Amino acid sequence: MTLGPGVGRTLLPKGFFASGVNCGVRRYRPDIGLITSDYPAVAAAVYTLNSFPAAPVIYCKGILPSDNICAIVTNSGQANAATGALGIENNQLLVDAVAKELEVIGSQVLVASTGVIGHQLDMEKLLPSVTELVDRVTDTAEDFALAIMTTDLVPKTVSTTLVLSSGTVRLTGICKGSGMIHPNMATMLGYILTDVKLTTDEAQSYLKFAVDESFNMISVDGDSSTNDTVFLMANGATEVSLATSEDKAQFKEAIKQISISLAQSIAIDGEGATKLVEVQVKNAANLELARRVARSITISPLIKTAMHGEDPNWGRILARIGSEGVGEEVLPKLEISLQGFMIFKNGGPQSFVREDVKTALKRTKIEIEINFNSGSENATAWGCDLSKKYVEINTEYN
Repeated sequence: MTLGPGVGRTLLPKGFFASGVNCGVRRYRPDIGLITSDYPAVAAAVYTLNSFPAAPVIYCKGILPSDNICAIVTNSGQANAATGALGIENNQLLVDAVAKELEVIGSQVLVASTGVIGHQLDMEKLLPSVTELVDRVTDTAEDFALAIMTTDLVPKTVSTTLVLSSGTVRLTGICKGSGMIHPNMATMLGYILTDVKLTTDEAQSYLKFAVDESFNMISVDGDSSTNDTVFLMANGATEVSLATSEDKAQFKEAIKQISISLAQSIAIDGEGATKLVEVQVKNAANLELARRVARSITISPLIKTAMHGEDPNWGRILARIGSEGVGEEVLPKLEISLQGFMIFKNGGPQSFVREDVKTALKRTKIEIEINFNSGSENATAWGCDLSKKYVEINTEYN
């Protein structure tokens, strides 16, 4: 399976179309996007666990999972979170406008929003853009990907095809995210589209599995948002189903890899980031411990700043592992490697040439490996370094 945006454009699966236009909320780039399906699609979603979900999250939770979805509309710049009854009303007005233009019913239209919390949707700008959104749909993802960006520096898309027992299908992923990124999702929106046939139960199961392996294993700044949602839409346009156990295994692996690719693109595009940090935990006693430790390394400001400064201060890594309640008995078995250099083993530091490790830390991808040698469970988490630019971005964002 090869993942990639292709040359200049990312194709959508059969029967899917997308667009993005500028309605005036943002000054220069597209700020509202639309995904449509010519065939009513099975759809499922995974949401933020924040206790104060935004109006679009509340709305989608009331509809999904469903086998009758035709569109998702998404606006950027205004999160429609903490906006009270008016926010709920405006969310419905946007849904109804899209449904009317597409000649479908409101419950066939999903919605997502991203941007500043506490800002009401600018309906005088959003609603007149709906006709143009519908008129400008194409079979590629780029315009939509641009429309959903906030502090992102680049649009994020990926696509692949699978040859299954009864035919070929496509999966395409689109996401946005740069800041307020933390496990149980973050200021991120994700869209996975496929033309394979799925049931609602299958869609929800495959999506939850993929999110647990990807979007729930990234962190930029340790803050979880009010708006995070990852959608899966399967419209069955190819008439190809997962007919065999091999088909199911292939699809499960494909949706996981699509999600990991998108998650990594969020981490490396973290606000002010210059490095992608990958943390691999190996041979832990249980999966929950492996995931907890891996994620904890990605959120530590001390470790993140050390990686930015290309400083092989392994003591910060050791201290963070110990703070996760792993038990003192693991120390004699614990091994820590940084950029392939063994720096801690057999209960004590290992000899290494500091300048060699510092040179290796200049790379744009940093790999930290933690081996507990105490079990068989593994987990990988992704994060980024912490720079002065992060502070600048978040003191100016409004």
